[in-house]
Amino acid sequence: MGSFEHPSADINEPLDCYLHGYVSSGIMKTARSNSEEGQPITIAATKVDGVVLSLTPNSHSYNYRSAVLFGYGRLVEDPEEKVWAMQLVTNSVVPGRWEQTRTPPDGAEMASTTILKVKVVNGSGKIRTGGPGDEKKDTEREDVIDRVYTGVLPMWETVGEPVAGGAGRVKEVPDHVRAFQNSVNETNEEYAKEAAVTRSSGG
Repeated sequence: MGSFEHPSADINEPLDCYLHGYVSSGIMKTARSNSEEGQPITIAATKVDGVVLSLTPNSHSYNYRSAVLFGYGRLVEDPEEKVWAMQLVTNSVVPGRWEQTRTPPDGAEMASTTILKVKVVNGSGKIRTGGPGDEKKDTEREDVIDRVYTGVLPMWETVGEPVAGGAGRVKEVPDHVRAFQNSVNETNEEYAKEAAVTRSSGG
């Protein structure tokens, strides 16, 4: 997410969603044929933060974060914006990675990569946190609560220890890679554990 026209814009301001793909991929071909009005696009993402174990199978759930964006995608034709978007996408995976690689992209890389700029017009999000939400008919049954374990299994994505490989001769893990690894692991673990005990609305 970002704004080429206003690079300093943050999450509280209008942002576009940039997608990248191979020039002959299906979504890029479709967008090319709808270049005038833009290709209608729906983007969805979900992250699971825990498994919720309840008294009954029917009440089991997940702690999660989900979002859906609706918008219209147009191909980025301006070379300057295209390179900017490629940098945005690269650094959204591992912050600072663009500056630590061979850049800018050469002619062949620019020609084979297509950038789709999605103007977001609507969206929705949903978050579920907290422990089990069992019904009164079960929580009042002593025979059930005495024998069934309930709680949350926190789950979080972990970045493992970097493994050097390929043609690069640098064997020591760069600072930006180590910082990314530590930040992701600490943030994800902290959120998942907090989500297990902090109740919010959700299914």
